[in-house]
Amino acid sequence: MKLLDDYFTIQQEIYDYFGYKEDWAVIPIEDSREMFWRISDDDVWFAEKEENLQDDEAGNYCANEIYKQRFLPKWVYVGKEYTMIVVDTGIDGNKFLQIFSNDKRRMK
Repeated sequence: MKLLDDYFTIQQEIYDYFGYKEDWAVIPIEDSREMFWRISDDDVWFAEKEENLQDDEAGNYCANEIYKQRFLPKWVYVGKEYTMIVVDTGIDGNKFLQIFSNDKRRMK
């Protein structure tokens, strides 16, 4: 089936871009390229609007814990244009390879 072949080819190209090697667990990809984001301690915070990341107290952002497992050589994969972070949503055991655009990264 060509569609399935294409899917696995594209998935491998994404892994190659980040230098990611699938190992013990298969973790799905989450497209968050339209989100503004920042890393705060052991979490990645993200929001649709940049100003929502500025006010920690208001809580107008989402946060996922950076998923740190021994089978992964690293948890944050930085490419030239995009960053992929392995995250645990804390909901129903969901983990993702969450991809963000580097030009939407903000620092506190």
